[in-house]
Amino acid sequence: MKVSFDVSRVRPGAVSGVYPAKCATRTVLDHVTSKWGVLILLALQQDSLRWGELRRSIEGISEKMLASTLRTLESDGFVNREAQATIPPRVDYELTPMGHELADRLVPLMDWIADNADEITGTPALPVAQAGESSF
Repeated sequence: MKVSFDVSRVRPGAVSGVYPAKCATRTVLDHVTSKWGVLILLALQQDSLRWGELRRSIEGISEKMLASTLRTLESDGFVNREAQATIPPRVDYELTPMGHELADRLVPLMDWIADNADEITGTPALPVAQAGESSF
């Protein structure tokens, strides 16, 4: 199936209104907008976190998915992993400058999703976070 459309300005990744299957933007988009990728980026937006802190901040993520997604985001240059030679081992994760730029762009999308999720899914949302806390 070929999808094309008219656009009023050039869209990143599009060639003559078509998004090519082998475009590098597709790979990055897949990494960044995966369910776990978005949540990891948003969790790390405020501060660096250790493995356990990160896992506890994203309910439902398995160790395997956390490790895999962190490796992908690290190789893409969005997350920095710092291992310290201590006993027990300590590993901290933080966003790189590019990761912060990306997370800053994801926040408005997540705000829109939080504002509209009830209507879209027909399911009541969880209680809204207090001022200064993230609701996602």
